[in-house]
Amino acid sequence: MHTFTTVEALREQVRAWKHAGLRVGFVPTMGNLHDGHYSLVGLAHAHADKVVASVFVNPTQFGPNEDFARYPRTLDADAQGLAAHGCDGLFAPTVAQMYPCGAEQAVQVRVPGITTILDGAHRPGHFDGVATVVARLFNMVQPDVAVFGRKDYQQLRVIDYLVRELAFPIAIIGAPIARAADGLALSSRNQYLSSAERAVAPEIHRALLSMRAAVQAGQSLKAVEAETAARLTAAGFAVDYAAIHRADLSQPADDERSGLIALIAARLGSTRLIDNLALGETAA
Repeated sequence: MHTFTTVEALREQVRAWKHAGLRVGFVPTMGNLHDGHYSLVGLAHAHADKVVASVFVNPTQFGPNEDFARYPRTLDADAQGLAAHGCDGLFAPTVAQMYPCGAEQAVQVRVPGITTILDGAHRPGHFDGVATVVARLFNMVQPDVAVFGRKDYQQLRVIDYLVRELAFPIAIIGAPIARAADGLALSSRNQYLSSAERAVAPEIHRALLSMRAAVQAGQSLKAVEAETAARLTAAGFAVDYAAIHRADLSQPADDERSGLIALIAARLGSTRLIDNLALGETAA
């Protein structure tokens, strides 16, 4: 596996691959990788000949009271894991490489509309940082295809919008959510959970399954949302939202029963967890 720390070296290799007629896939990450991330690399390989993964903890997507400083930096272990899972290139830029004029003076990309609801309402500016860094990474890597996990469902929709609006010649693929045996969505933040909190955390997935059953049974969408928030609060969560939207994140009418997705964000102790489930699915 090649490792790149500069845009110039990365582009030289990508140009060589493309000159040889090879298709390039891309998996952007913030590092501290787990099996969920490695599954994205595998999916990218199903759509490309060569796969580049980036590891960059992006300062512009963290709010002032969020966990940027304590976010785990495990680059050596990440590199070993990526190599073991068949990744062809690791792009590990510095903040100065990503933001030559400094993060505070960076040209920003803002996606309107869907960035102001759900996570956008609870984390103001977060998706501006996501859109900004992803646009930069797309320009630097110049992939043919990029893979994003569906656990960050709103982020996936933001990236779809970004690619369409700015005409990036990149196919975006949403990867299935990787879960632990008890249903908890895999996340780098899970390691912050105490053992007692880790035992409670799968309640989010169970709540999503209950939301699906209730919606399919014809229960009012607003009632399902309220009952889910109350259930999670009783279990010890501080709920940011338990919401039902259409797949494009627009608001559904209460009598809609198809094409819906349930989304939850809730804090357990100091750890914020997110998950979602398409309500037409039958598998857990």
